[in-house]
This record gives sequence, structure tokens and C-alpha cells, in this order.
Amino acid sequence: MFYLNEYQSKAKKLQDHIPWAGQVAPSVVLNKDGGFMRCIRLRGPDLESSGESGLIMLHARLNDTLKRFGTGWALFFDSARIPVRDYPGSDFPDPVSALVEEERKARFESGDHFENITTLCLFWLPPEDRTQGLSHLFLEQGAKIEKPAERILARFLGQSDKAIGLLMETLPEVMVLANGDLLTYLHGTISNRRHPVKLPEVPFYLDGLLSDEPLIGGLSPMLGNEYLKLVTITGFPGTTVPGILQGLNSLGFDYRFMSRFICLDKTAATRELNKYRRQWFAKRKGIGAILKEVMINEQSALVDTDAENKSLDVDAALQELGSDDVAYGYVTLTVMVKDSDSEIAEAKIKAVEQVINGAGYVTIPETMGAVEAFLGMIPGHVYANLRHSLVSSLNLAHMLPVGDLWAGPEENQHLKAPPLMICQTASTTPFRFVHHVGDVGHMMVLGPTGAGKSVFLSFLMMQFRRYEDAQIFIFDKGASSRAAILAMGGDFNDLGQRDDLSFQPLFRIDDETYRIWAQDWLQGILGEQGLPATPQIREEVWQALHNLSFAPEVERTLTGLSLLLQNPNIKEALKPYTLEGPYGGLLDGDEDHLALTNCQAFEMEALMEKPGAVLPVLTYLFKRLEERFDGRPTLLILDEAWLFLDTPAFAGKIREWLKVLRKRNVSVIFTTQSLADVAGSAIAPALIESCPSRIFLPNVRASEPNIREIYNAFGLSARQIELISSALPKRDYYLQSPLGNRLFELGLGPVCLSFAASSSPEDQKLISQIVEDQNPAGFAHQWLIAKNISWAAGLCDPQNMEKSHA
Repeated sequence: MFYLNEYQSKAKKLQDHIPWAGQVAPSVVLNKDGGFMRCIRLRGPDLESSGESGLIMLHARLNDTLKRFGTGWALFFDSARIPVRDYPGSDFPDPVSALVEEERKARFESGDHFENITTLCLFWLPPEDRTQGLSHLFLEQGAKIEKPAERILARFLGQSDKAIGLLMETLPEVMVLANGDLLTYLHGTISNRRHPVKLPEVPFYLDGLLSDEPLIGGLSPMLGNEYLKLVTITGFPGTTVPGILQGLNSLGFDYRFMSRFICLDKTAATRELNKYRRQWFAKRKGIGAILKEVMINEQSALVDTDAENKSLDVDAALQELGSDDVAYGYVTLTVMVKDSDSEIAEAKIKAVEQVINGAGYVTIPETMGAVEAFLGMIPGHVYANLRHSLVSSLNLAHMLPVGDLWAGPEENQHLKAPPLMICQTASTTPFRFVHHVGDVGHMMVLGPTGAGKSVFLSFLMMQFRRYEDAQIFIFDKGASSRAAILAMGGDFNDLGQRDDLSFQPLFRIDDETYRIWAQDWLQGILGEQGLPATPQIREEVWQALHNLSFAPEVERTLTGLSLLLQNPNIKEALKPYTLEGPYGGLLDGDEDHLALTNCQAFEMEALMEKPGAVLPVLTYLFKRLEERFDGRPTLLILDEAWLFLDTPAFAGKIREWLKVLRKRNVSVIFTTQSLADVAGSAIAPALIESCPSRIFLPNVRASEPNIREIYNAFGLSARQIELISSALPKRDYYLQSPLGNRLFELGLGPVCLSFAASSSPEDQKLISQIVEDQNPAGFAHQWLIAKNISWAAGLCDPQNMEKSHA
């Protein structure tokens, strides 16, 4: 395209070898040879969660995409394992959450972490102009005549869009790189410096714009100040299987793995395969055997069986090609590592060779051809390091790094904030946990007792404090969240246990809207006592509420309401909830002691021993909480959700919450020890549909036939159930989400564990003792001293533990 010989006859610098000329569309690069290129960021399914059948299906669909490309096309699959060094920064409103975050940050930065980024570059070199020029002899031209360049670009965009659409149907994440993202990726392939690149006003001369480090040749080439070590695959195993080279994902260092596939159309591939068939067929018999056959006119019984078998293999390949099952092309597979220390780089490349050779491949370390191999790894460069290894599109699909160890989203896109927490895995790949799928943050936590649920919830709450103006409300059972809530400066309300905790549900009935709610609330109480909601009863309750609304606020109590009622049946049904009954201490106060803060727990164990009080207390609390759902990021945790699922009134409220609370930025978290409670609930379809994220705790019995059926109801595959059954309790957690699936660990330090794993009777006794002896603001300080973590206790200055009220 660009004739440069009149200016410079020999390439002298790296930029002279770079094929990119300019950007002619937001996602299209024009190469110097007239070719077009688009780059697509891909993420395949989590390999650890994918069973054999799932991988076979994935690669079959990938093959369907690859075989659509013909002569003139080249595919560059670039898998880069890059270091993850940056831990996301957040501001926490209390010293304890901030201290836990600093502990996690220090733990993260003390190790090496990597993640894989896979990019597919589609390159197309249009036919020569004289070939295209013949089209007017055979095709009628419409009224609109496009310029040749526009026509060619439109053709490239149309064909590449079809391929991208197929990839979107196959892989969980497909994103076309454009403008600055595209230039940033291209820059990263020829430079050691990883940083964003902005689109210039005139996006041309990309070779000079993006090359910022020199390439030094020789037997040990260097890019900038780093030595390059490369290895190329030259021999292949007899058969390939899906994910055959995924062992590279476990390496604890950065590398680039480039798979370049120069496509052939059916005619060209048939011609090449016929060459191989003639070659192997001719080798079946030597010249002596052929002469003997001619002389004695008898077929020789001795043949070269290896050549005959290879000839039959080519026949089978031609049959697959003829039936359009696969396509063929030339593949070049190269892996590159780099380091400022030549010996370290050499050790890295040997580790790479060991993994590849272990999968049955033959490799050669690049020495004399190292620079050529490096140039062949540049996206869009189809001329360097040409290898005439003819493979099928299905074999290529098996070798491509489309399945990854998923590292999770880089940010919570709904909140425009960092991930909820950074977790660890069994490999060097970290996991960024994000609970939102779109704008839905609802989640279920399911698994047997003793598997780590309480620790997970407490840690979840402390990490949720990273979001600005965050609110946390938990309905607890067993006080497992008590230490964490108090440490964060929150309120822990033991319903039914504290004598100083009473509610006044009718204190705002002077507001008509609230009075309507109060009538429905009272009808629920009467229904609990077996009194149906007839029109006469509803009318009398409404009239009594209306009259009571004119009384002073201190007199708007259930006792005050009872005095205004005339119907003895209503008064009798209401009696248990007045001071004359067993539940009056909770519900018949002349002052409401519920002061909602942005971090609040409600312990329900004692309340559940008073069955008649559960419905009125919780429905009142739900009403008060709904007034706090004003768009601030809110976490609403319902521990042991079977209580809510078994009660029709609560089940209806949960169904309503699942539909409407996402609009108020509320994430509802359901937890239960029994999956059967959820699967057998009347609102099971709504729960499963509205909670896209699910955490499954380790369960050694998950593989048992009866229990497996319940897990299958949640859409788990056999491989996923196997992971859950073999996971370690109190260490491993399995996330199932439309965004991806991952087995991960929390990786908690001693400070976090001291607050998150403190639910034993001894811990509860110690908490009570500290609360009685100390000001609530000093709880964290004394707790850490009691847990023998004195160094951390000094960082929790009680003066900074201010309880925040809205």
C-alpha cells in the first residue's frame, strides 16, 4: 500500500517492522499492506467449572466460527498472562473495616498474582484490485456507486461482525476493542510499558506512535531493558482434546502465547491436502519394490505401514473438509517470556517448554530466529516466522486458550466502584468478587451448617462498607454477626431478649398513609389470633385508629387502641400484644426505641421462641427499613431464610422485595442451611430467577443422588457439583453467576477472623462482658486485646469509633 523504498530501502528500527498504518474506523486498523484488522477481547468459561461435555460443546461451537474464514484471512489469538499488582483503593467509614482492608491489601501485595487476558485479532487482506475489477462484468451496479475503499471496508466489517456475533453466542464475554482501548492493546504487544493510550486527533502513523522501546536483535534479543525468550511449537500430538494447553494457566509468571492461523478456503486446503496424500501414498513402497512388481507382475506384500496410515489420515481429513465439518490453515504457535535478568527469563521459558512438552507437543527454543518469532507475534503481521503446519479448525480450537481461570470483573459497573472483595484461589490468579449482575445485587448463600456461612456474611458486611453511604441490615440467628456489627460501630438488637428494646408501631398514625399501613398490620395480628378480616372488623379498626391519631404521640399505643375498640373479639385478639399479654413488652411501648443506623443487626433466636410475636415484630421492622431504602447502596441479609419462606406473609414480602428493591439499590442476601427449603418454597421460581448470584458452601454429600437432584434444580452441572462436594468447609466457596463461575477462598487474616469467626458461646460471653464494661465505641479495641492481637488494638482508637446515624 505504502511504497517506502524511495525513502528507506532497509528496515532499521522496530517501527519499520510494525504492520499498522492507521485507524480508519473506531475498531478497524488499516495495515501498511492494505489489510484490515479488528481486535476482540474474549473470556471463555471458567475451566475449573467446565466438565468434559461442556468443553467439547464449547470447542465444537468455536470450530463452527473458525471454519467460516477462507483465504485472505488470518486469526491471531493472543493470550497474555499479566501481573496483577494494583489493589483497589476504597475509603471505609470506621477504623475496623479500614484495618481489615489494610490487612487484606498487605496480604495481597506480599504475593505474586496474575490473570489471563485473551484477545482475538481478525485480519483480512483484500484481493488484488485487478481481481475485484472484474466484478462489473458479471454484476449489475445499483444507483449508488461506493468508492472501492468504502466497499472493501464495509465488506470486512460485515464479515467480521458475523464472526463476532457467533462468538457472543458461544463465550460469556466478548468485547470489540475500539479507539483508545484498541491502541492500548496494540501498544502492549510491542512494549514493556503497560499504560492507557489515548486516540490521537489524526490516528495514523501508528507504527511510530506506539513503538516506544528499541528492539535489539541477536541470539538473546531484548525489548527495551528486558531479555526476550521464545519457544515455537513445531510438532503436534496424534490427537488433541479440548483445553490441551491450559496447563500454561498455572504458571506463576507472565508470558504471551500467540496462536496465528492463516486460513485457507476449501479449494486451497484441498489442493494442499492432496499434495500430502500423494506424498505419503508414494512412500508406501520403495523404488525397488515398484521395479520388482513391474518385473514379476505381482503386488508386493511389504509396504511402509506408517506411510500408508498417514495417507489414510489425509483421506479422512479430505472427507471432513469435503463435508464442511472443518476448515484448514497454517498455524504458528509461539510463547514468549521476558525479564530483565537473562537467567530468570531462561528459567521461565524452560518451565513453559516443560508444560507444552508434557501435553505431547514438540518445541524448539528460538535462537537465530528469535527476532523473526517476535515479529510473528505482532497482531496483523502475517509474514514473519511462517510455519507450514497444516491443522484443522477443530484442532486449532482445542489448542486455543479460550478457557481461563476467571479473575472476575475489574469493577462493579452498577455502583461504578471497585469489586466488593478481592479473594484468592488455589492458583496465582486472584478473584474479584462482584455481587451485582447488571443492576441486580440479590444473592443466595446455600450450604450445610459449619461450612463457613457466618464467616462469609460477616466478612461480606465489612467489605460492603467500602461503598459510599453504604447501609447494612442483617436479620441474624445465633448472633454470629455480633462482633463484626459492634466493631463497625453498629447496633446489635437482640429481639425478644433485651428488656430495654420496645417498639411503638402506631406512633405515626396521624399520617394517613402510615395509618393505612397500620390497619393492614393490625389485621395481620388479628389473623394470627384466628380473627378473620371481615368488613365490619376492618371498619372498626380503622375508626379506632382514626380516633387515636388525635391523641398525643405517647398515647398512641396498642393499649390506647384497645380502649377505643368496642368489639370484644377484637380486644381479646389484641390482648396478647398489649402490656397485659406476653408480647406487650416488645410491641406496646409508649416510645419507640428503634433508632436505625447505617449498620444494624436484629438477632431473632429469642424472638423465634415467641411464635406469636414473630409476624408483628418483623413486619414492623420491614416497614421501618423500607423507609431507609432511598437509593444508597444497601445490604439486606436474611439469615436462615427458611423462617421467611415458610410463612406466607413473609414469602409474599420477599417476592415483592425481589422485584422492587433493586430499583432502590438494595441487595437482598438469602442464606439457608437447606437447599430443599428454597427448592420447595412456593416462591422458588422467583427466588432462583431474581437471585442471579449464588454462593454454594462445601457439602460432602452433594454427590449423593437425592441431594444431587436439588443441586441440579439450581442449574449446576455434574462438574460443578463435584467441585462443591470436594471443596473444604470454612475455606472454599463456589460462585454461580451469569458473569461466570469460580471456586474461591476468602484468605482472611487474624484481624478479620477475630471479628468474622466469633460465634461460639465463649465468644458471645466475652462480647457481653466487654459491652457491659466498656463504652460501645471502645469495643473493637478491647476485643482485639482479648484476642491477643494487641498490635491491631492500638490502631483502633476508641475516639475514632463514632457511630454514624443518618
